[in-house]
Amino acid sequence: MSRILICTDDPTLLEDLLRLAAAAGVEADVARSAIGARQHWSAAPAVLLGGDLSASFADSPLPRRPRVVLVGIDLDDANVWRQAVCAGAEHVVFLPDSESWLVEFLVDAEEAGGRVAPLVAVVGGRGGGGATTLASALAVTALLQGVHAMLVDVDPFGGGIDLAVGGEEQPGLRWPDLAATRGRVSAGTLSVSLPRVNDLTVLSWDRGSPLSIEPAAILSVLAAARRDNDLVVADLPRSFDQAARVVLAESTACLLVVPAEVRACAAACRVAHAALADARDVRVVVRGPAPSGLPADSIAAVIGLPLAGFLRPEPHLAAAAERGDAPARSGHGPLAQFCRRFLERELGLRARRSAA
Repeated sequence: MSRILICTDDPTLLEDLLRLAAAAGVEADVARSAIGARQHWSAAPAVLLGGDLSASFADSPLPRRPRVVLVGIDLDDANVWRQAVCAGAEHVVFLPDSESWLVEFLVDAEEAGGRVAPLVAVVGGRGGGGATTLASALAVTALLQGVHAMLVDVDPFGGGIDLAVGGEEQPGLRWPDLAATRGRVSAGTLSVSLPRVNDLTVLSWDRGSPLSIEPAAILSVLAAARRDNDLVVADLPRSFDQAARVVLAESTACLLVVPAEVRACAAACRVAHAALADARDVRVVVRGPAPSGLPADSIAAVIGLPLAGFLRPEPHLAAAAERGDAPARSGHGPLAQFCRRFLERELGLRARRSAA
């Protein structure tokens, strides 16, 4: 079992944090100073930093790392927020109010071993722009590379992304079964409950009446998915509801798919503006053909976003989709090539086995 790291020299706070760690079923190493924390700092799946040491950690040369929580000891201390930023803490909590949250956080950290998979959001610059095809291709390509991936459909009016990968007949839960989810979701339980298509885990809509996904539900599901996979790909609607905005805010990168057409560029500018309100990293993928000869870099410049790549036309892609053949399943062609480059160069997800 990996061990979390508790950093505090306050006996009362240490007792409380060890009690919460026991409630979460995790073991802990204890450091009473920044120097003492060095041995376990990088390897621990999570760090609980006591407010009594926050100032010294803010001035320490320890490297930045994810999953650091500053546990405040004085709710009225205005400096705690500044010290949290300087120490690289992602959250600030106070006891006893945040005990339940902290236990769930520790359970998640232990289950993930400190790992959080990248989340790639894909959205179309215009209707029929090819976002669902690219999202499916990214997940399928990852699978062919030996990377454990999950494909998530966040568009209630998209017809169900399980159709795009030929999985509409596969048994398992769909969004209507999960839309009211709250709190922590077991990653293992989620994985075995969802449809699997050639080892690709898919969370899709059914063909019933559309309903909205509460932000709490999408957060819970995404957290579990990212603990249990090496990559999560989400297909978003062009009109961002609350669920889509949560995905954008949580995303590692957002890919905006824009056909190389003048009207598509105009529409994509509006989508880009909306996406940038929540997402940290939005890039353009230009899809050919280009009827008027618009260059991909010019399209990206007009939209005001970096260019992630250009997708050359694939004449048989539409027919394959009608047959239920997953895009990029063969591992050949411009779409598969783009996906491999993006996964390897931008996300660092390299092949773990030869493509089948």
